[in-house]
Formats: sequence, C-alpha cells, structure tokens
Amino acid sequence: MQVRFPSWGMREDESQLAWLKQGADVEQESMNSFERRIATLAGEGLRSRELRVMQVNIGLKCNQQCAHCHLSASPYRTETMQWSVMELVLRAANEAGAELVDITGGSPELNPHFRRFVEALRAHGHKVKVRTNLTVLLEPGMEDIPQFYRDNQVHLVASLPCYTEENVRVQRGGGVYSKSVEVLKRLNALGYGSDADKELDLVYNPTGPFLPSDQASLEADYKRELDQKFDISFSHLITITNMPIGRFLAYLKKKRREGKYMELLEESFNRDTIEGLMCRYQISVGWDGTIYDCDFNLALGFSVNHGAPTHIRDFDAGALAERRIVTGDHCFGCTAGRGSSCSGALA
Repeated sequence: MQVRFPSWGMREDESQLAWLKQGADVEQESMNSFERRIATLAGEGLRSRELRVMQVNIGLKCNQQCAHCHLSASPYRTETMQWSVMELVLRAANEAGAELVDITGGSPELNPHFRRFVEALRAHGHKVKVRTNLTVLLEPGMEDIPQFYRDNQVHLVASLPCYTEENVRVQRGGGVYSKSVEVLKRLNALGYGSDADKELDLVYNPTGPFLPSDQASLEADYKRELDQKFDISFSHLITITNMPIGRFLAYLKKKRREGKYMELLEESFNRDTIEGLMCRYQISVGWDGTIYDCDFNLALGFSVNHGAPTHIRDFDAGALAERRIVTGDHCFGCTAGRGSSCSGALA
C-alpha cells in the first residue's frame, strides 16, 4: 500500500519527516516508561534479534511455596502441560532449530509427562536444561531422577538462594536447606558440578528489596562456603534480580516498599544490559501452549503481541525471531545494575 503524505505547503521530504515524527510522538505516548527509556536509545520499542532458546513452563505445581516466587507456584496449583502441547513444542523446536530447550515450572519434575518430554527432546538432538528446586528429588517416586538426568545429559539449574541456612529458611522455609544439601551431594556423586558434560548451576536470589551482589564475587563465596562445609561443588552461579511481580510484589506491598523498589530498579538502569536481554533471543511457552516473551510476562499473563503468533499451534519461527517485545515497568528488573536473566548477570 502506498502512503500519501500531506503537502501543507512543504516539500515532499519535509512532509514525510513531519508525518513520521507525528507517528513517533503518538507511539511514544502509548509506551510504558520502560519502552520510552529503550526508545531514547534505539528509536523504538524493544525487538528480538533471533530465536535460540525455547523456555517451556510445563506446570505451576511445586512441592515448595517460596516467598519470592514470581509465578506463585505451590503444591495447590493444578496447571499442567499436557502431552499434546509438548508434541507441539517439540515440533516447534525442530522447526526453529533451537539451540536449547529450557524446562521450568513450578517443579517441572512433577509433570506426569516430564521424563517422556525430556527423552523426546534428546532423541531429536536438542540440548535440554531443567530448572529444579532440588528438594523435589526427595519426593516419593523421584529417587532415580538424578540418574535420569545423568543418562540424558541434562544441564541442571538448581535453586539455592543463599549458601547460609538462615537466608534459605527466610525464602523457602524450614528444612529446605538441609534437603538441598543432601540432593547436591547426590548429584555430585554422579559427576554433576565436576564433569564438563554434567553442568550444575546454582541460582541466587536476594532475600529482600535490593539488587544482587557482583556475580563473580558471590560465586567465589558460594564455592568456598559449600566446599568447606559440605565438600559440595558446582559449575557456575547465576544471580537473578527479584522481579516486582507475584509473591515478591505481595511482600513489597506488605512492607510498603513497592515504590522504593521500583525507584531502585529505574535508577539502576544500565544500557549495557540491553544487548543481552533474554527476551531478545528466546520465547517462553506456558503450560497451555500460550507464547510469551519471557517467564516474567508469563507470570503476568502478557502474551506476545504486535502480530506475532500467540499459541504454539501457530508457531512461526521467522515472525517470533523478529517480533516486537511486550514490556512493562517490571522489565527494569532485567536492566538494573549488572542486569538479570535466566542465565545470570548481563554486564
């Protein structure tokens, strides 16, 4: 379609610039504050660059009920991905040539199709990462999951929000620390955390409304403390900023710290984090097949938009690789300080 620009007595090039500027001003007015910040640097809202990773949330049921959980997962949640949706995810991963399928939850191990899904992905040559809370591996029927992980060469990302028992208790409840240590020892016995092909990463979340410490320094602290106390080893530490959504938002509101925390995130905006933002290289698929830009948008119910397919049944690798990303003020959490992503700090 050819666009006709009004002349209003101006030359054509002047008229076109005025028309485009008018459109840009309208778009700026409709942007949230995060998009406006990005637009000052990129001239438009945030856009994806390519599709390397497919993150798949296969259910919100969890054996824990953590205070910081952005998804509000718990033993009482019933949302579960069915095998028919997993088949669509597998087909999409094949079509996209995804480098990695990142499986999360809840506790993903509690999905009844979990093992079958992992085996199918591996049979098609996909690298698989699983995000585990560790303690689920002590639940009845889960005793052989560590061996299953080893046999299928699964990269593990395990939640351990601090190396001290007191701080873990604050976020995850009593008894979780000792159970996590027990499972980490079992994983170490299978080569996880020491063998190059058995990666075991740990995840740190701050216990309150502040940003994570330097990832490298904190990793050194974790490795020293866990080695000295329990002879435990792991591959890498991932630091993730608490997002102002889910249970952490409820905590902020209860403490009347929501405004202060948002100010901290906005004031700590780091332009060097933009290139590596995870939403620019991956999508997140919800338990019902809905497609999101990230797991945080999934938690908020903000599916992809701006013309991109919103369900895995309509998967289009090209459109999703070049989509405009749906953002909100919570996105300042990913650009604050050294940045935050499912793979840790960005800058």
